[in-house]
Amino acid sequence: MRIAAMVFRLRAPWVHSLKEKRMIVKSLIAKLQNRFHVSAAEVDAQDVHQLIVIGVAAIVPHNALADSLMEEISLFVEENTEAEIVGEEREIR
Repeated sequence: MRIAAMVFRLRAPWVHSLKEKRMIVKSLIAKLQNRFHVSAAEVDAQDVHQLIVIGVAAIVPHNALADSLMEEISLFVEENTEAEIVGEEREIR
């Protein structure tokens, strides 16, 4: 059993309030949870309007599935938000 963990850093320059940011974050997290059945949460920079940091974690049976899942999640995030991905970290534990 392995844990696939990812952290996405997104930049949304058009966001000017925490309320706007919260709508983007909640939408993306709900989509990730519904599509991939993973744990997801905003993990950093909660008080910064234009920076979104989302952590995603899933339990998988082996490394090959972890790599595949993380690639799918990365593509999904890119396609389902207008925010620019400025950083992505992947780890298999």
